[in-house]
Amino acid sequence: MRTAAADPGPSAPPLPWPAVLTTERQILRPVERADVPAVTRLWTDPEVRRHLGGPVAASVVRIRQRRCVGARGVFVAARAEDGAVAGLVTIGWDAGRGEREVSYQFLPEHWGRGYAREAVTAAVDWALAASPTVIAVTQEANTRSRRLLEAVGLAHVESFVEWDAHQVLYRTPG
Repeated sequence: MRTAAADPGPSAPPLPWPAVLTTERQILRPVERADVPAVTRLWTDPEVRRHLGGPVAASVVRIRQRRCVGARGVFVAARAEDGAVAGLVTIGWDAGRGEREVSYQFLPEHWGRGYAREAVTAAVDWALAASPTVIAVTQEANTRSRRLLEAVGLAHVESFVEWDAHQVLYRTPG
């Protein structure tokens, strides 16, 4: 997955913020200062960043650390049972396409347990309350992400090359 711009453009219908979304096992909420170490792991873990261009440079991480707390459309996916951060889900704005975009990253210890699917479904449903469609872009090679997007109801609509890698665009029906 690539990271959607968290700040929607002027033509984006407004979404209420801050927002808290709940699923069966998670709470999606704005990033808090205490979440920054876990979120930093998402940006620097080579396994998480495998299909995202690799770990983020330290200088960029420092900027992101200052800007992520409370950032519009950026949700921490925290396990309801213990508050542990499982991942990050962003609903942003793709200015080039003029559509809302979902992006997500989850820590490897939470992979394969359905947390990403639950969280992405909740975030997409939230975004669809104000937008006719939601898109997502992932690398063609990222088969796990592609399966997740299809499982939450997005359909493959386009393939292209960007950042020297084959990408696929998914969109909700609408």
